[in-house]
Amino acid sequence: MLLNVIFNAFNGLIVGAFYALMALGLSLILGLNGVINFANGGFMVLAAYFAFTITPYTGFWGALIIAPLLAGVIGLIVERLIVRKLYLRDPLYSLLATFGLALILQDVCRTIWGAEALPLAIPDYLNQPVSQTYFFVTYYRMLVVAIAVVATGALFAILRYTRIGIRIRAGNSDLETISALGVNIYQLRAANFGLGIVFAGIAGILAAGQLGLTPTMGDSLLLPSFVAIVVGGVGSLLGSMLGGLIIGVASGVTTAFFPAASEVVIYLIMGVTLVLRPRGLLGQEGLLE
Repeated sequence: MLLNVIFNAFNGLIVGAFYALMALGLSLILGLNGVINFANGGFMVLAAYFAFTITPYTGFWGALIIAPLLAGVIGLIVERLIVRKLYLRDPLYSLLATFGLALILQDVCRTIWGAEALPLAIPDYLNQPVSQTYFFVTYYRMLVVAIAVVATGALFAILRYTRIGIRIRAGNSDLETISALGVNIYQLRAANFGLGIVFAGIAGILAAGQLGLTPTMGDSLLLPSFVAIVVGGVGSLLGSMLGGLIIGVASGVTTAFFPAASEVVIYLIMGVTLVLRPRGLLGQEGLLE
């Protein structure tokens, strides 16, 4: 029984890492761009299909680096042509636009690569278990956790020590002031949007290696990622990551005892959090209160 709980908890941790990476990208875009980006699920799937296409030429490691950047470039184009025109309008417009874009991206992937599930080639040695006792702890799953930690650390380093990162942080606090100081906020928002898409792309590639690659893969990860932001706290990147890991592990542990409630518990955690601490675990006071 204990081994079964550990097995499901570890599975939940892996899925939670996908939620965390997605939530980081969503939180970045929500914070500076003010956009609830429902297209993030479509972008993560697009990055995964890019990786599937280029893996025979670059190998898995090359695809893991190149494919999220390609998705980020597509994100920059989308931001320039669609999202930028909606910044001064009611947030409902951007929500509906990104929702429609998500459907378009899904259909594009289905048209180009087909509706059937495709395997993303992973080096054989990564599928080997670390030990015979804990057979479910493979090197690939360890890699997922490691990449989630490293990517998060890299993001915090960018935001803290680089000029563009400092400007993004300042823009989250007061966009009008940094605009008055001469910062091109449209370029800043574009770069921030692209960075958020890169994180979605990383999550998509890692998830495809674990869950399989289908055009609808992003649907199952998108809404829990929004929940992760609410649980961790709107406006807090660290909270978004923490929220993703919490709901992932909670869902995994619940599967060991009540499999039918594995998804319900995610939204139950969100409801309890909103009642007890409306701003989330690490959120900024006033954003949801």
